[in-house]
Amino acid sequence: MSPNMSLFSVNAILILSTDDRSRILTKYYSAPHAPPNSTSHPGANPYSTIKEQKAFEKGLLEKTNKQSSDIILYDGRVVVFKMEGDVMLYVVGGGEENEILLFGVVLALRDSLSILLKNSTDKRTLIENYDLVSLAIDEIVDDGIILEVDPVVVASRVSRAPAQDVTNIKGVDFSEQGVYNLLEFGKNKLAERMRQM
Repeated sequence: MSPNMSLFSVNAILILSTDDRSRILTKYYSAPHAPPNSTSHPGANPYSTIKEQKAFEKGLLEKTNKQSSDIILYDGRVVVFKMEGDVMLYVVGGGEENEILLFGVVLALRDSLSILLKNSTDKRTLIENYDLVSLAIDEIVDDGIILEVDPVVVASRVSRAPAQDVTNIKGVDFSEQGVYNLLEFGKNKLAERMRQM
């Protein structure tokens, strides 16, 4: 067994606009076992500054803009991508990474966003729902480690209400008086709404 075995497999997840070549959401990861500020370690992030990241993203957009395949080798890294509307979804892995595994991640991201955003995966919708997009990415990949690739599971985890917001049914009074109080409360609220109109 190789001493460099690790679950770390994703160097970056990028969502870039194809129209104006801007960043929508980018997440770069470094392996937890990589020494800080090291670019020679296999799990280290070679794009540690914003300037280097933007240069990488610009070159990546230029290279993939007219590609017919979904997998390329760019800057010594395996890059898988999907175009959705006016955005490109990228998953970047190391040069020795399994491209099928990375392709599963980009498909999970695409399908999760499609479920969460009701088949409207474009720049405007992604920006308006930035919180859902970020949570979906965090459910799929955490610190470069792939956690989940089932889009239905990812979407349900992201859209599920927190446990503390769920109503406790034990405190509801189902007696005759309780139902009567509930009806009165409903009538009062309805009357208030009618007066407001």
